[in-house]
Amino acid sequence: MNVHAVRRFFQQEDLNFLLTNRVPRLLLTRLMGRFSRIESPALARLSIAVWKLFTDLDLSEARQQRFASLHECFTRELREGTRPVDARAEVLASPCDAIVGACGPVAGTQLFQAKGFPYEMGELFGATQDTAAFRDGVYVTLRLTSAMYHRFHAPHDARLEHVTYLSGDTWNVNPIALARVERLFCRNERAVLRLRLARGGHELALVPVAAILVASLRLHAPDLRLHLDYAGPAEIPCDVALAKGQELGWFEHGSTLIVFAPRGFLLAPGVATGLRIRMGEPLMRLPD
Repeated sequence: MNVHAVRRFFQQEDLNFLLTNRVPRLLLTRLMGRFSRIESPALARLSIAVWKLFTDLDLSEARQQRFASLHECFTRELREGTRPVDARAEVLASPCDAIVGACGPVAGTQLFQAKGFPYEMGELFGATQDTAAFRDGVYVTLRLTSAMYHRFHAPHDARLEHVTYLSGDTWNVNPIALARVERLFCRNERAVLRLRLARGGHELALVPVAAILVASLRLHAPDLRLHLDYAGPAEIPCDVALAKGQELGWFEHGSTLIVFAPRGFLLAPGVATGLRIRMGEPLMRLPD
């Protein structure tokens, strides 16, 4: 059986859902987190070889080509210049490499994770958060596959003002699961990053949502690693200046990042469900 046949076998919808969701998700996620951090170049090479059987993993842009652990490969940096950032002041850049899973206007406070599956913005943000700034606004759901570059960046010059951590489950966030599990994003481990743009003082929210296997998020400033066993405060006020394109942190596995902007923002030309976008490319346009 060749590589493509193996992928087709495991991509069968019912089998994929069974193997990635009808399992002890939290236990497997903790075990995978520990396994990925084992420092053994030989084990890392073997794990990466197995990984390539299931994904189109491309390491040609990686800054380093040898990894001490699987975690190092998951969170790899890229070579300088591989992700130019659109510097135009009116452009909100994509914070990460991703596939656009859903996008468009927020209908009051309601949006969609998949066709026919709505959820409430307030439930996603958590009870402590005021979502009024994003009512009737615009959103884009950015899905990172396991093989993608996992670091995410500031989409514009801004200040990071607050981080909220919400503990939860670790459902897979692929399209198969999104079409079957209602309000999935509101069930999973996630964080809410509230930013204020330097241009116009507009509010912006980035909501990274964790998934099965390695449900953890690393932030540079504030210096935080949010994960299943995190025991620190859930509300973290901060005041961190960010330059457009500056690295904010990374996912420790593939996951999802949902971007919220206020009313008046527009999707950049070409941004639509299914689009493959790279960090730094235009995602939205700021109001005039």
